[in-house]
Amino acid sequence: MNEITLIDVLGTEIDEVVDTVQLKLESNKIYQHIHILDEREKEVIIGRFGLDQDKEKTQREIARELGISRSYVSRIEKRALMKLFNEFYRTKQAQGR
Repeated sequence: MNEITLIDVLGTEIDEVVDTVQLKLESNKIYQHIHILDEREKEVIIGRFGLDQDKEKTQREIARELGISRSYVSRIEKRALMKLFNEFYRTKQAQGR
């Protein structure tokens, strides 16, 4: 039989669809907790992960925009991701009780 699948209609690989859906879910999680970050951390995370409906930016691009070094962007990103991770974990623990 010659069945048409959703992938045929979309014209993309299944892995790309799964990645896109996963990214949307992760983006929603980040948005739910982004309020815990300070303004600079928000700028870095939004830029790095393309959360403003823009393409993902490199650390170098963000550094140029903010007028800081790439290594400082890296430190800000790591700190922000740790805050988000801890918030996800804390929220998940609270929901499990």
